Amino acid sequence: MLVGQSLFQSVLTRLDEEDKGEDDASAAPAFRLAGLSAGFVASTTYENAPEAVQVPDSYLELLSDMPPPKPETGPEPPAREPEPPPVPAYLLRLSEAEIAEDLAIAAADTAETLAEKRRRFARNNHPDLVPEIFRARATLRMKTANLLIDRAVKDLYWRSS
Repeated sequence: MLVGQSLFQSVLTRLDEEDKGEDDASAAPAFRLAGLSAGFVASTTYENAPEAVQVPDSYLELLSDMPPPKPETGPEPPAREPEPPPVPAYLLRLSEAEIAEDLAIAAADTAETLAEKRRRFARNNHPDLVPEIFRARATLRMKTANLLIDRAVKDLYWRSS
């Protein structure tokens, strides 16, 4: 170690001297920044770069193994929405008379039979059991069926009084 220099600085100095000794004629001047103890070499061309830095040939060899890039044809067209399924026939029956016909409410029905009819109708028509695009129709059917059954239960109460 030289006096006043760190180990790293002394190694850099020795490497600089070895490089100057090998090829004094082709040595490029080093660019030094004032205030820094070590010099920085800036090369703007590949002429002065060592062979390890010049890699275009090996890079091109790697490219030859790769498939060619796909030609640009512009943005892909948006994916077509799938056709919605057809509306089930029972979801087209939305009037009160049609739903009452589906429920088959009779004057002889008891509270228990009306409750069973409500459960059976809900099992077949509940909005959670149909695709989302048909939920409004199924909800309307369930509301109407509940209204009709509630009226029938109310009539039972008034008939028995």
